[in-house]
Amino acid sequence: MIAALENAVVGVLMGGTSAEREVSLNSGRTVVDALCSLGYQVREVDPADADWIAQLGEVACVFNALHGPGGEDGCMQGALQALGIPYTGSGVLGSALAMDKRRSKQLWQGIGLSTGGFVVLEADTDWQGVINRFGKVFVKPACEGSSIGMAPAADAAALEAAYRAASGFSGGVLAEQFINGPEYTVAILGDQALPSIRMETDRDFYDYEAKYISDDTRYHCPSGLGSAEEAELAALALAAFDSLGCSVWGRVDAMRDADGRFYLLEVNTIPGMTSHSLVPMAARKAGLEVPQLVERILELSLAGGQ
Repeated sequence: MIAALENAVVGVLMGGTSAEREVSLNSGRTVVDALCSLGYQVREVDPADADWIAQLGEVACVFNALHGPGGEDGCMQGALQALGIPYTGSGVLGSALAMDKRRSKQLWQGIGLSTGGFVVLEADTDWQGVINRFGKVFVKPACEGSSIGMAPAADAAALEAAYRAASGFSGGVLAEQFINGPEYTVAILGDQALPSIRMETDRDFYDYEAKYISDDTRYHCPSGLGSAEEAELAALALAAFDSLGCSVWGRVDAMRDADGRFYLLEVNTIPGMTSHSLVPMAARKAGLEVPQLVERILELSLAGGQ
């Protein structure tokens, strides 16, 4: 047990009001169970409750297991800083930048990190022009996670329909160049990249169903990369994570094309901790079970990770 928390209460923020509420509740339960198994005093706090701030009154620190807008985008991080409550994970800037896929990709392009081409969609976008430029694309809300609101589009009509569906979320909508190849994810813990994972699904893409519900999704860890390729992907993931000002822990998603080039997709600053989640899977491969992973995240955060 972390000495500073021996007689203290650890709050676990879970639930919230975003479209990822159910995932967050599942992640939070995993964290609560892990902390309790290690002997910590734990208090579950749901920001959807009107008195959630009062519930934090006696906690020494917070493990933030919120996903999506309001919990992962810098808002909750700023609120906790204003309240003087230490919390896990990235600070305000890293959280805000990583949540915004548009600005993440603009930053990566600016410093020369590999990421696919994209365009910001508007109601008056030339749909056919986008298809002519990129061919098949993926449409996604710029500030959502868990593949919520995402859809592929290979023609102008499908592109417009996907935009209309995604525009119901805040933060704008992107059409991202389709990369034909396997998808990888790299978990980050402190300044280390954990073993990469390659995901396979029989669905059109690695969507919400494939991530959290389906038992048919296949996860490969080790991912099958050679040692040089694994090192290349790890270096790219760490560079992407650091460039956004992220810290403590997270997950970097990438695609690989037929020529072997990796392309950054996004950074998740509060990845899922459910039974289907990828960071616990990578941590186990590195020798950390979930309770040790959760405690390490707390330890790094209290040491000044933000």
